Amino acid sequence: MIYLVWVPLLTPFLAVPAARRVAAALAPRHAAWLLTAVALVLAASSSAALALLVVPGASYLPVVAVLGELLEPLKAGPPAVAVALAPVAGSLLVWRTGVLAVAAHRGRAELRRARAAAGGTAGELAVLRDSRPDAYALPGRPGRIVVTTGMLRALEPAEREALFAHERAHLRGRHHLFLTAVELAAHCHPALRALCEPLRYALERTADEAAAAAVGDRRLAARAIGRAALAGREDRDRARPRAVLAATAGPVPRRVAALLGGSGGASGPGLPSRTGRLIAGALLCCVVLSGATAVGAANDLHDHIEIAQGESAAD
Repeated sequence: MIYLVWVPLLTPFLAVPAARRVAAALAPRHAAWLLTAVALVLAASSSAALALLVVPGASYLPVVAVLGELLEPLKAGPPAVAVALAPVAGSLLVWRTGVLAVAAHRGRAELRRARAAAGGTAGELAVLRDSRPDAYALPGRPGRIVVTTGMLRALEPAEREALFAHERAHLRGRHHLFLTAVELAAHCHPALRALCEPLRYALERTADEAAAAAVGDRRLAARAIGRAALAGREDRDRARPRAVLAATAGPVPRRVAALLGGSGGASGPGLPSRTGRLIAGALLCCVVLSGATAVGAANDLHDHIEIAQGESAAD
């Protein structure tokens, strides 16, 4: 068991590049779901693997043996290896938990401050008196479209409607939940950080397509996004809550080209059919293997605990 749990810890290094390639060949909405699901499964599996590494080594401690009613330490691997890995895995788990708690608290605090700055009006649109052009979708109950007076002056009326349709798509699709889930998952394994950028792009492309459908003009949607990005180019480092999404974020030229290309399909260049099938198959194998191995290791550990408690002997 102690060797089996290494599979969920190493699998993300193979699965993440495959997920990025597969996502680039999918429609934006499907790509967002794929990237989020892969990140959550791999994060849960790797976290479970660390927890499973802690238990065998901890069973050598008298206090753990008493609490677990163990007659002997767990025989889940060489004692020296189990004892050496337990504090390392335990420290990583504690560190991860702390980082996740800090990130979640910081995210909630940022959203509270942003909602307070947006004011308490009941409408969907919150206009901030600010000469710096900016606009973004602010999640909450209810969600708000926040736009500055500088952005309103930078766009024509039809372009404003396209911009609002883009941000409205973020709110209706609850895209902030996808983004928050993957960013938290990235704190659980370093390889998962590489999924955040393609997810943001997929979410922006999803909203781009929704805006184009809402205004009935892909060129208008592309022009609105391009002009909004140009207007705010001198203020790219403006602080926003991490969970918010904005039409001016990400690789805007690439998004505009996708809109002008007239297709709402793949998020990026497609893959040759044979290559695509191979990469998709490899990704599926990695994700299934990671989850199945974590479950199998947990069952194996349970059996070792029963043996250490003398239950098998009693049977």
